[in-house]
Order: sequence, then C-alpha cells, then structure tokens
Amino acid sequence: MVRSPVADMQRAIRLALQEDSPLGDVTTAALFPSPAPALARIVAQESLVVAGLAAAVRTFRTVDVSLVITIHRQDGERAQDGDCLLQIEGDGRSILKAERVALNFLQHLSGIATLTSRFCDAVRGYPVTILDTRKTIPGLRALQKWAVLLGGGMNHRQSLSDGILIKDNHLALLGRTTAPVKTACRKAKASASRNMNTIVEVESLTEVRQALAGQADIILLDNMTPALVRQAVRLIKGRARVEVSGGITLKNVRAMAAAGPDRISIGALTHSAPAATLSLILEPRRRHGRS
Repeated sequence: MVRSPVADMQRAIRLALQEDSPLGDVTTAALFPSPAPALARIVAQESLVVAGLAAAVRTFRTVDVSLVITIHRQDGERAQDGDCLLQIEGDGRSILKAERVALNFLQHLSGIATLTSRFCDAVRGYPVTILDTRKTIPGLRALQKWAVLLGGGMNHRQSLSDGILIKDNHLALLGRTTAPVKTACRKAKASASRNMNTIVEVESLTEVRQALAGQADIILLDNMTPALVRQAVRLIKGRARVEVSGGITLKNVRAMAAAGPDRISIGALTHSAPAATLSLILEPRRRHGRS
C-alpha cells in the first residue's frame, strides 16, 4: 500500500480552500440561507487510475465534519467510465463549497497516476523502472510524486537535498576544465555521504567515458536516440546504472526500454499529465419530517 503524504496534503487543502473561498461561498449562501440536504456522487467519465481520493475526502471533511462519506474506490485502483468513486451526503451547501477543490485534487492526481500507468504498461516485459523528476507544481510535489507511485512508477529525488545529480549547468559553472564530467564526479564523490549516489547527466559517448573514469554510480543519458543509448549501454558494461531522459513519449518509450537502460525518467508525468475527466453529480434530498 502506498501511503499518502498526510502533512503535505493537509497543508495543500488548507491553502486551496482559503484560495477558493476566502470570504465563504457567496453564491450558495445567497441561495440557501438554511441547510439544504443533498446527496452527491463523484463519477469517472473515462478509464483511469484513481489518485487523490484521500485528498478529496479530507477536503469535504475539512469543510464539514458532519458529511457522511462512502468510499467506492481506493487510491491506486482502476476505475472505468461511469464508476462512482465517492458518495457524499449531508448539507448541500458544504458539498458545493468543497466541490471544486476536491475535484481539482482528484482530477489532477488521477491524471498523473493514469499517465504513469500508461508508461509502465508501455515498457512491460523490460527490466526498467519509470521515474518522475522535480518538474512539479511548487507546493504540490509530495502529492504529485505520490500519484506517480500510485500509477506504478517510482520517485526520483524529492529535493536537491536527496542526492547528487550533476547537470549541464553544473558543468558550465565549473568553467573550462579538462574532462569536466570526470572532474565533477570525483569532486562530488569526495564530499558526498557514503550512502548517496552520484548521478551525472551526459550527452555523448565521450562524456560517458568521462563519467566512468569519475566512477559515477548512475549515468544519465540525456536526449539520446535509442541507437545511441544501446551503444552507451554496451560501453558502460554494468559498471554504472544507466538512466535515460529527455524527449520521452508514449510513442518512443518502449524503444528506449529495449535499448537496455535501468531507469527512464520522465518530466511529463507531473508537468504535462492531462487532468482525468470526473464529475460531481448532486441531487437534493427530502428533509426529514416533511411529507
């Protein structure tokens, strides 16, 4: 079971509700001055992997703890078009106040999980891991990376503090040096803690050789064709793990996996996943005690 990032979720929900109704829901308050019993269902309108249901539930309960919530799907489960994910019963005013925020979390995170699942399905049969990146919406990284896990992918670094990843601009900042990739790897390994991998981004076979000389733990092949990745894998010969990244799509990811890397990192999982199509259907409920 993939655990949800509770503290990050609570903070995001609090900020989202404050953003969406800083002075309350004035439309609903104008139309309904007293409680308006209702039943609402959140329904999938396409095939998807559910993610963010826990955030949706917490959103409704944050707005009104008296709402009665029935969960029909769990985070990480698949749902089909027409499936009910969640049922909410209680004061319709509270349901309307929470609706947009709850759906925003659920649609966005389910979109990430669904796209991740499609990439994982596309490379099935190859011993390769699908990874996310740090290309996330500020403040939502923990939730987005949780959605990647729910979709079957794995997380790369959570932050700059989690591991050494030497990129092109680090090399540029070193200035003119002989074998900059080798130099950067050796400097990093000399100062890093023992349990921290050194990853270096390379763009050519020459830089692959430098990375091997610098004893990089993981060599990230950036924006290479599958044919060039295959050459690099043969050159590395298991002396470092191999990651590929840059320009990865559902059309080319299987060819990349066939070239032999250990990992494929994809920024699109979090920065370009289309929102899942879901809707909240609400209907009034008869007040008790009335004929």
